[in-house]
Amino acid sequence: MNRYVNSSDDHFDIIFAGGGAAACVTAGRLAQADPNLKILILEAGPLTKDMPNHVQPARYFQNLANPGETFTLHKGKPSPALAGREVIVPSARCLGGGSSVNFAMYTRAAASDYDDWEKVHQNPGWGSKHLIPLLKKAETYQADGDPETHGKSGPIKVSYASDANVASQFLEVAGKYDEGRKLTEDVNGFFTCNAYGRWPRYIDANTGRRSDTPHNYIYKYTDSENTGLTVRERRRVVRIIFENSYAVGVEHVSDNNPRDESTRNPEPSVSYASRLIIVSAGAFGSPAILERSGIGGADVLKRNRIEQIVDLPGVGEHYMDHNLIFSPYFASEDANTLDAVFRGNKAQVESFATRWTQDGQGLMAQNGLDAGIKIRPNMKDLDEIGPEFKAKWTDYFEHALDKPVMWLGTFSAYAGNHPAAPWGKYFSATYYTEYPVSTGRVHISAGLDPHGKLDFEPGYLNHPADLAVLRWAYKRGRELARRMDIYRGEFVLGHPSFPNGSEAATSDFARPVEISAPDVSYSAEDDKAIDEYHRKTVETTWHSIGTCAMKPREKGGVVDPRLNVYGVQNLKVADCSIAPANVGANTYSTALAIGEKAAVIIAEDLGIKGVSSE
Repeated sequence: MNRYVNSSDDHFDIIFAGGGAAACVTAGRLAQADPNLKILILEAGPLTKDMPNHVQPARYFQNLANPGETFTLHKGKPSPALAGREVIVPSARCLGGGSSVNFAMYTRAAASDYDDWEKVHQNPGWGSKHLIPLLKKAETYQADGDPETHGKSGPIKVSYASDANVASQFLEVAGKYDEGRKLTEDVNGFFTCNAYGRWPRYIDANTGRRSDTPHNYIYKYTDSENTGLTVRERRRVVRIIFENSYAVGVEHVSDNNPRDESTRNPEPSVSYASRLIIVSAGAFGSPAILERSGIGGADVLKRNRIEQIVDLPGVGEHYMDHNLIFSPYFASEDANTLDAVFRGNKAQVESFATRWTQDGQGLMAQNGLDAGIKIRPNMKDLDEIGPEFKAKWTDYFEHALDKPVMWLGTFSAYAGNHPAAPWGKYFSATYYTEYPVSTGRVHISAGLDPHGKLDFEPGYLNHPADLAVLRWAYKRGRELARRMDIYRGEFVLGHPSFPNGSEAATSDFARPVEISAPDVSYSAEDDKAIDEYHRKTVETTWHSIGTCAMKPREKGGVVDPRLNVYGVQNLKVADCSIAPANVGANTYSTALAIGEKAAVIIAEDLGIKGVSSE
């Protein structure tokens, strides 16, 4: 039965405006609980069902390097903090959102992150004691794990890669060099951090497939004649339709080729919902839909000639991300890297795909992120980081022992795009800030045009504390890298431009140093070079959140703890845009938590039985 259709105006019980990771979780749970519910998901992008580019995990890198129709690209305004750059931040444009295109890196937030959501930001029911059971419900952890924090029967599969020498050498060096920190069997236990360990992935250990939300929550229902769940692909939501203050419908247009204006079909359709509408289009899409619907700040709506329905100046504000760097190192020929998959010719890549098709194994079943640490600075580190970070440390980190300052680990490949990078094997010291001080904003700029460019300020590195911790992380990653047996020097063009004669100068050929070797010495001028390097190279971590924050209205909030949009009825938001504060993790896990929690809330509100809170 073909449930992926486009039709004229029609009627449903529940409509999802956007089909991202959280939407798929919520819609799937509701369809499972009540097969008679008529549920519609409107997704701007295509389906990815059984498509090799999406279900084969290692394909993600080329998808990101050469973004096609499954991405929307958002260009930020030029920023002095980024050496005048206009950074590009992609967001997923396909069913399942980021879960269908991301690095498949399994990283969970600190328990205190969710406790902050509940206590600091006044959202009862959103603490770690409420969300951890839902995250357990969502997963099948295909390794030994604490049953108090890991699930064994959920739809999303989590596994470890087979041993690779990039990861194993990183952990061996870390265990010997960094005597103040330990190794752990579980880097994602919620309540602790600051220990090195192997890193899991959202990849099924048995099949080698990416574990995304549409394949695990949606397709089994849309492929069945026994449910009322329908997905309409390539339909971009324009706005929500209201009768008085009650949301009754969703206006949407064709989105077959959003980058080609000549192929756009401006003729809108309206689909009506009798029971509920949920906006779930992500940190860029959700605030844009609300603003085009007349919900937002007066100044933004006035500039776009849109009549205001509700004055909510928090819409589109408080944009958050993490700040990411890949520092590249040459690797020995015996290193187990993914360069042949990421940068190889078609024949090479297809050989790995053939192996994956046969047994779900090999390089195509990898993501290259196999070891790392959620790291906190000690007193010596804090002195090195400097005074710019002191206030943030004291106010936010010092007494929250589960909150890391940085993620630091290995990436088994070259991640850059410099044309001078020679063919060969690489590994990267990879790091990102877990809770940047700097925030941004995103608003519409083209009135009701759903394809119009967004007015986007990422805000990266606007606060000096964010530069200070990146500087520390670069040095920490370099010390670990140059002690690994596979280390063969730096790809110099991917590192800071240190002054002539600097003791910190990089080299495109070098051998590993002993564990006991002295650390590289950096001068004040060297530190300036590192800061300039970060201004010129820091990029998105694809972790955009926070633009429809779940906070009290008077504090810039957009939705209440039941996900209701302030000032209207019958309208909720359920995706990572509701995050009232950042999380120290990749955001897929939080999207799963929000999706599962939204299903519980909606079932309670609508009297739907069969959606459990654990």
